[in-house]
Amino acid sequence: MLAFLKRLFGLDAPSEPEQDPMKKFLIVGLGNIGPKYDNTRHNIGFAVADALALRHEATFESKKLGDIAKFRIKGRQLILLKPSTYMNLSGKAVSYWLKQEKVPLENLLVITDDLNLPFGSIRLKKKGSDGGHNGLKDIQATLNTTSYNRFRFGISDKFSKGRQVDYVLSEWTEDEQNALKERLPISADAIESFALAGMDHTMNNFNGK
Repeated sequence: MLAFLKRLFGLDAPSEPEQDPMKKFLIVGLGNIGPKYDNTRHNIGFAVADALALRHEATFESKKLGDIAKFRIKGRQLILLKPSTYMNLSGKAVSYWLKQEKVPLENLLVITDDLNLPFGSIRLKKKGSDGGHNGLKDIQATLNTTSYNRFRFGISDKFSKGRQVDYVLSEWTEDEQNALKERLPISADAIESFALAGMDHTMNNFNGK
């Protein structure tokens, strides 16, 4: 009866409007946790997520299976995730936060490094193979699909035979760090475009940029 009377006289607390799931986006930057990985090529996913959070003055908080930051832009809510599971187990964090935030699979975007692209270049795709990338491989196995959006950031393949692991886990050169000052904002632009204008428009405007 008390609940009925509160509703009748408008005394109950207003409920929060439910967010339209189609306007929620999960942006996942892949990387490895720990200070020794902070400035490495393999952690470009973390770097892009950090750059986007910094632009919107969003703060990461440690949550289950990763660090989370949220912000809104023109009616869309972007949820940034940096998994704390290490690269090879990224799928667990991605799957959990998709379900936790009720984000449709088509609104997922995974940011990763790519040895097959020139340094700093961007390539967005709606689906595809894991390309030998352990993070993407685990996401594919966990979600049981290759049909999810990915954002590949080129780190080039300038390493000698047998030195691939050392290369991806090594820090950026000084020249690369200087170039990142331009490439990271462009990457943030591409992610905003994905949320606001859709994947097709974003691919047309940013691929190869």
